Amino acid sequence: MNAINLTHADILACERELGRRNLADFARMAWPTLEPAAELKWGWALDSICDHLEAVSAGQSKRMLMNVPPGSMKSLLTGVILPAWEWIERPELRFLGTAHKQDLAVRDNMKCRRLIQSEWYQTRWPIALTSDQNAKTKFENSATGFREAMAFTSMTGSRGDRVVLDDPHSVDDANSPVKLYGDILTFREALPSRVNNDESAIIIIMQRLNEADVSAVAIDLGYDHLCIPMRYEEGRSKWVTGAGDPRTTDGELMFPERFPDAQVAELERTMGAYATAGQLQQRPAPRDGGLFKSSWFCTVAAMPSDIKRTVRAWDLAATAKSTSNNPDWTAGVIMSALTDGTFLIHGCRRFQGSPMEVETSLIQQTTIDGTGVTVRLAQDPGQAGKAQAEMLVRKLAGYPVKVERPTGDKATRASPLAAQAEAGNIKILVTGDPARDAWVQPFLDELCMFPAGANDDQVDAAADAFSELALGRTYRYSLDAL
Repeated sequence: MNAINLTHADILACERELGRRNLADFARMAWPTLEPAAELKWGWALDSICDHLEAVSAGQSKRMLMNVPPGSMKSLLTGVILPAWEWIERPELRFLGTAHKQDLAVRDNMKCRRLIQSEWYQTRWPIALTSDQNAKTKFENSATGFREAMAFTSMTGSRGDRVVLDDPHSVDDANSPVKLYGDILTFREALPSRVNNDESAIIIIMQRLNEADVSAVAIDLGYDHLCIPMRYEEGRSKWVTGAGDPRTTDGELMFPERFPDAQVAELERTMGAYATAGQLQQRPAPRDGGLFKSSWFCTVAAMPSDIKRTVRAWDLAATAKSTSNNPDWTAGVIMSALTDGTFLIHGCRRFQGSPMEVETSLIQQTTIDGTGVTVRLAQDPGQAGKAQAEMLVRKLAGYPVKVERPTGDKATRASPLAAQAEAGNIKILVTGDPARDAWVQPFLDELCMFPAGANDDQVDAAADAFSELALGRTYRYSLDAL
């Protein structure tokens, strides 16, 4: 066989063509320039991220959400390597990069600029950066393409052909309802206005931190979705293009070349159940519960005869459906104490509606339950909460009513119920009739997502019902006591 002698020019020509055609190959070739001191470890998950970014580049996806664990090169591939690769053939493209902290957006801007200005890149794909706009927050090329970094919460001014949103939430933001709401408002109202035209693309790369985070909103809006959990869970992975998740065994690792089992196990121990579920598994609550686990609840097929006392506790919505994008629910959980010291949950009435609809439904349900069921109402703080409680007590004249002002945080109030459930003392009525049992799975799902879930009305109601049965007394309420 005759040897093939390639000149330096031949090798450069091959590399130019290989890098131009394929983002993953370009990324592998760019790695020594970006991280000269670190060994590149490549796996199928990185190929999948590149496949989905190529779909954006080709115009096949204009709204892309990628949920992958930290350490998956998602920021480097999306915010640094993708702009440099797309500029090979389309130097006029304009990129906006944003994150929950401007420092993170600027970091990737600087890395991208270093890569494009490097001898390796310029030798193969010479692109001139302008001298009058070549800063760490924004740099521009001679074809008017640019890459600019800005903070997520202050997105004004520029528009881009590619808007890259990298980790819109910090962990603290995701745990703060006020900050979470602000981030989602920015995503809904400010981010869409930063694209150039209907051919522009938005790319979100993040790990899940809360059930109601930006990812949840993007999924509701119909974004194309790539989701890769650290450990395989059947049905968890989401794919748009490419071969799909090659794993078939529950618990199989995503990237053992980069994260071997011992390292992942240590991460899971250190991070705890909630962070592991969200950041590693892309499931922002443990699959089998946080404060509650579904396996703790025993089931019975029929109502027992040894009932000592029954309570229906109500958690009343603070907002009507017409005034909120994600309105609160009203939930009424009915629970009975049994003579053997255990407790049975045998129903939940849950709905959204105006204050008048809430009042009407509550009165109707109380009439159905009868005078043998104590009604427990949670009184919200302030004059409005007191007025609501007074009005409902009047409307429920003739029925045993108890009004309590909740104290302590929600998790603290739910802990006694969780402790009894873990001890096997909380039962749930499951009759086998799909219509009668329709409330059971949504109820258990909410408990098992708590406190990371988007809703907690059923948890609050169940905790109050248990508290009333375990500690309260049956009596008809007096308005004077309010």
